[in-house]
Amino acid sequence: MAAAPGAFSLREVLAGFQECVTEQREVLLGPYLCGWRGLVRFLNGLGAIFSFISKDAVAKIQIMENYCGGERREEYRTLQAMVRYELSGGLVDLQRRSAHPDSGCRTVLRLHRALRWLQLFLEGLRTARQDASTSAICTDSYNASLAAYHPWVVRKAAVVAFCTLPSRDAFLEVMNVGGPEEAVEMLGDALPHIRNVYGITQELYEQHHLLDLP
Repeated sequence: MAAAPGAFSLREVLAGFQECVTEQREVLLGPYLCGWRGLVRFLNGLGAIFSFISKDAVAKIQIMENYCGGERREEYRTLQAMVRYELSGGLVDLQRRSAHPDSGCRTVLRLHRALRWLQLFLEGLRTARQDASTSAICTDSYNASLAAYHPWVVRKAAVVAFCTLPSRDAFLEVMNVGGPEEAVEMLGDALPHIRNVYGITQELYEQHHLLDLP
């Protein structure tokens, strides 16, 4: 059954991240943002408890779409081209946020960190037992990724909110690809592509000392 317009579909995420990486292992920002728009629909479908992440992701996606559609769009066709362009032009605040608080490098870094949390969470859902606690999976994934970048009050509120999450099967139904078995199978197809995009981005940012941008 097709997902309703505007609803999350795991197929959209799979297509976006599948098309992301070129044969030269460059990350195409257009498909990357398409995959992220699908992930935002997933977050929105889980309810208001994820709004603190989804609202920030929407803002970051909009910034990047403006770059990708702007006058220098060719410099933002791939992640690698963006990093070269912004670093060579002095367009990245490396020490403190000042002249370029919304640089492409900083904006993608925030999406990159959130992608790690979603990757870990979805992997946990895929491999967990049917009766596993989604709250525990989500909390463990959050603590291993995004929590390090959030102030204490946000971390506390997030962990409390995770306690209200539905069952694993209810989550898998939200994937809009059929029953839990179909969702697990498609997650098995999608997650390697997400891991690949994450790994390439992590390596690129590490190489250019961009992982701790303010």
